Amino acid sequence: MTAGVLLVGASGLAREVVAAGMVGITGILDDDQRLHETEIDGVPVLGPVALAAERRDRLLVCIGPSAARRSVVRRLRAAGVDDARYETFVARSARIGSSSAIGAGTIVLDGVVITAHARVGRHVVIMPNAVITHDDTVADYATLAAGVALGGRVAIGEGAYLGMQSSVRPDVSIGADAVIGMGAAVLHQVPPGETWVGVPARRTEEKR
Repeated sequence: MTAGVLLVGASGLAREVVAAGMVGITGILDDDQRLHETEIDGVPVLGPVALAAERRDRLLVCIGPSAARRSVVRRLRAAGVDDARYETFVARSARIGSSSAIGAGTIVLDGVVITAHARVGRHVVIMPNAVITHDDTVADYATLAAGVALGGRVAIGEGAYLGMQSSVRPDVSIGADAVIGMGAAVLHQVPPGETWVGVPARRTEEKR
């Protein structure tokens, strides 16, 4: 019998995955004891995240913030969960070019377009209607909010967060764990850990 999929995190992102039509979901794991033995949009919350190491189901980490998602994956790795256990979810309405690749544990929601020769890493979250164009790279644990647009040859660093409707000029890099504000237009390289906002985007003093 083929194992089902456990969603890790009783979050809004988990609800979006359910609503986008993922099949084979057997339950949700979450450390909030108040949610145990309840249901989220018809899916039972079976118990804490630690159960993932005891079951044979495939896993999809549905935790929105990049740092928290990375922390949970590392915690599960320490408990013996390897990359082979992770499912990748691509919504039916997403369009993925045949020359592009998506890593294990990544979530691609409705209306996303990924064109040619793009590389998307592991445990990335790409929210509805984001556009990733030719030769882009999106590193592990990055988060692209709804409507993000990347020009060609853009590089997004590990754990970076791009806010809703933000855009990045071709050939620009966003450093690891950087934050790009909602609606920002990024025209220049963004160093790791910095927060940039505005049109054109500029660095603020806030750091992650």
